Amino acid sequence: MPKVKTNSSAKKRFKVTGSGKITFQKAFKRHILTKKSTKRKRGMRVPGVVSDANTHFVKRLLALK
Repeated sequence: MPKVKTNSSAKKRFKVTGSGKITFQKAFKRHILTKKSTKRKRGMRVPGVVSDANTHFVKRLLALK
């Protein structure tokens, strides 16, 4: 059997935590930040966690399953 390759775009976007959760950075925090509220920008700092519905798909892309 050939080795399963990790999806290159997924490995740049997702990170597995020590507890096994998959995190990602929130969108819309690159530019045009002046019109966004401080509360909204602060919320984008916190890493997002992949939902249970999508975890199996992301794990397959990362060749973890």
